[in-house]
Amino acid sequence: MHNGAIARFQEIKRELLLAVDPSLYAKIEGSTDSEVLFFLALTFGLAEDPPAAVQRAVGFIERLGHDRGIEDPIRMTVAASDGQKVWVFRYSSGGRSSSLFYSTNMATLRAQYPDNPIFHTLSSETRLVVSEPLSDLAGVWNEAPESSYGVIEPGQDELKTFTPVKASSQRA
Repeated sequence: MHNGAIARFQEIKRELLLAVDPSLYAKIEGSTDSEVLFFLALTFGLAEDPPAAVQRAVGFIERLGHDRGIEDPIRMTVAASDGQKVWVFRYSSGGRSSSLFYSTNMATLRAQYPDNPIFHTLSSETRLVVSEPLSDLAGVWNEAPESSYGVIEPGQDELKTFTPVKASSQRA
């Protein structure tokens, strides 16, 4: 999932696509900045280390954008999953990302809202990640900080600082 934009994408699209690993290039079907971001992240190691891969992909986009005079090359909220974990990212070059919210853990929500049947049907490990809160219930939604990423998995979830790594076009 990608919500956001690569600024002046059409101007730098060719160079971004040329940075995609040749073994992945033929799998690109569309023409959106979201798909290019995904394939850059794959190129930079998304399957092995999602946070590092997204940090390198964003760093590459920023370096290329700044080289072309683009002041704020990227604005994004991103989510990726391997089927066991979910990684969510909130970042923008200019510090004005789209919003990203995650739910409070289900045990707390059940205690706060004992009469809400939805909270009783979800697993204790359930976390909801949304761009905007789905309700106005107090204490349900937590905004992910600017320039952060989260790891959602069974057990302890983590929230960390997201810092792009100024990657060259050389692949991982």
